[in-house]
Amino acid sequence: MDTVLALQESVLSYLDRSGGLLKLSEDCEPYNGPQQSEAVYRFCVSVDPSDAVELDPLLGHCVLHEPRRATRLFQSVCFAAIKTLGLVEKIHTENQVNIILKPAHLPPFPEYTLDLCAFPRGYGPMRPRAMEGAVISVTRVTKYTQGARFLCTEEDCPGSTGFYHIRVHAPGATESATVRNDFSCLICSSPLKEDVKFRVLGDKQLVELIHVKALGVLSVRPQSSPRYQSVTVFLRDELCNSMRLGQFYKVLGIPAHVHQWPNITWSVEASSVQPWEPIYPHQISDNFQTLLRACACSPWRFAAMVANSFGSAVVPPGLYNSLKLSLLLSLVQTTGNPTDICRYLDLLVLTSDTLIVDRLLAYSLSLAGRGVRHQASGEMFAFLSRDKHGTGTANIHAGSALLATGGICMLGDLGGYRRDKLDAIQSVLEGRAVPVFIPGKKYGEDADQKLCFPVQCSFWALADSTEASQRSSRIDFAVLGAAEMGPVPAQLAEVFGLVVQCVDTLGGETVLAQTVHTIRQAVQPGEPLYPSCAKFPTKDYQELLSHARGLKVELTPGAERMIHSYYMASRRVRSGQNQGIKVSMASIKLLISLAEAHCKLSLRTRVLEHDAVIAVLLCENSITLRHGSSALVIPPDAVFPCDLCDLEALKRRELTLEKLQQNILHFIYTYAPGSDSYITEE
Repeated sequence: MDTVLALQESVLSYLDRSGGLLKLSEDCEPYNGPQQSEAVYRFCVSVDPSDAVELDPLLGHCVLHEPRRATRLFQSVCFAAIKTLGLVEKIHTENQVNIILKPAHLPPFPEYTLDLCAFPRGYGPMRPRAMEGAVISVTRVTKYTQGARFLCTEEDCPGSTGFYHIRVHAPGATESATVRNDFSCLICSSPLKEDVKFRVLGDKQLVELIHVKALGVLSVRPQSSPRYQSVTVFLRDELCNSMRLGQFYKVLGIPAHVHQWPNITWSVEASSVQPWEPIYPHQISDNFQTLLRACACSPWRFAAMVANSFGSAVVPPGLYNSLKLSLLLSLVQTTGNPTDICRYLDLLVLTSDTLIVDRLLAYSLSLAGRGVRHQASGEMFAFLSRDKHGTGTANIHAGSALLATGGICMLGDLGGYRRDKLDAIQSVLEGRAVPVFIPGKKYGEDADQKLCFPVQCSFWALADSTEASQRSSRIDFAVLGAAEMGPVPAQLAEVFGLVVQCVDTLGGETVLAQTVHTIRQAVQPGEPLYPSCAKFPTKDYQELLSHARGLKVELTPGAERMIHSYYMASRRVRSGQNQGIKVSMASIKLLISLAEAHCKLSLRTRVLEHDAVIAVLLCENSITLRHGSSALVIPPDAVFPCDLCDLEALKRRELTLEKLQQNILHFIYTYAPGSDSYITEE
């Protein structure tokens, strides 16, 4: 008894020091209205374990290791405070006070961390644990019983009136543990009957959480994929709708075994939820730092050298440089923070060698902070199932696109998709949202419901242009007119931000170079094939991209003026042609995204006009492929007009880019009246 009184004194002292008593009085005010009396009154109490341990080590130990005992201690102290201060007149007994303890944090030790890769199966003590993971499914919000009042059926028993028999939900308990028909009176052992008008209901939502490593299996399928088991997290009341599909979260909760005869399921009762993002290494290797210093004389050189050596495990250096640069820019623009402004870079690749390009896309996907390769047999956006935890409501599962939130979703060859799937992709790319229709009758609701989930990822896709090229009679359709999109409908190609065509400029030499590359890989597995690329392994690229993703950049006035002026000029020129072409506002977002990404890849924080030049050239090439050339005539591979084999080739490329920059300015002066007043002629 002395120990209990000492702990209660410590609880009272802690509430007084931390402001808990003041918050308790504020939480009591809504209960003093004229509404009907309730059986239980719910109060959330935030506890800082560090402060509790400093005040009383025994109290801190109780909070961290015996949460039920700690809850009873806070319940008795809060009840005494409510009665002493007269905060709620309708509370008559201590068991009417429902205290929810919420630890602010847990000690950063393995004993307080739950690894979802190997979480315990045994009957351990119920105490708070911390876990991190990704949300793969959520249910609709349903009701559960927070508390109920029971009365004794024997009229002469004191338990037939008042609030002697109160049932309150406990972590890990099912609905039947709170409300049932076979409870007996503790005074006279007579049957109890619930007073239904005093039942208190709350909101409940179930979430499936899985370890972040499981998403790596969705990116690249190894020979023997490990199995990852998800864990069910119960969100109650104020925590409902705090977790979104595809996002990462850190959850503090109490693991519990839920008994549903004849099965026993393992779940977690969440007490707090916070957005979380894995920490990736983002240091820049010495070789890349040396290259950056050597390329300081030109704002274009470093990004070009990075793209030229990229993907040497799949293709020889110098091949598909425009595609590799576009992939790097898309990788740089991904972000896992949902509060950041989303700059999507969707890529559609037209190629006659789908096998090699597919391998290059898969290799690039492995470097993304989060990448999901969609399988034709899987669901792309979202699908429904019935919840198996007793609620019977709809369980919404995340498809590939939602699992890739903040990263890349690789669709592969669009030639293998049915028309309805292509229409669904087009709809999502246009609206950046996935509608989910939930039939009410099927899932125990009176009315149907339609939910909408935002899609925050970039899409990569490719299409075979071989058959389309054979049907076309143009010699060089990349300049003279619009390219044939093969199996991709024109409307779908329009919603992809960037269309890149892999042109075989070297003729048979490209096939020969790729053949030699493949044979050397087979003969010399694991050995560096190119001395120039041996200094930049995949790990260095992964760290470089992680560092570039975290850079915060800002547009300079020169870059902003060039982007907006090019947009106005291109809109006027193409709208004036007899093609019915309208350049949408999405083009400005694409231009800004490309310029920012090139700035990040160049490891700068200010977007220069030189970055805007690369953005304009890539965007103009993409529009030309879809709609034909305009007054701004540029080469098909304007960003890489020559092979970067030596220093002289780099200088020739930079001279060509400077000439193209002058052509862009001339185009702006001619077709965007008034632009000469705010663009400095060079």
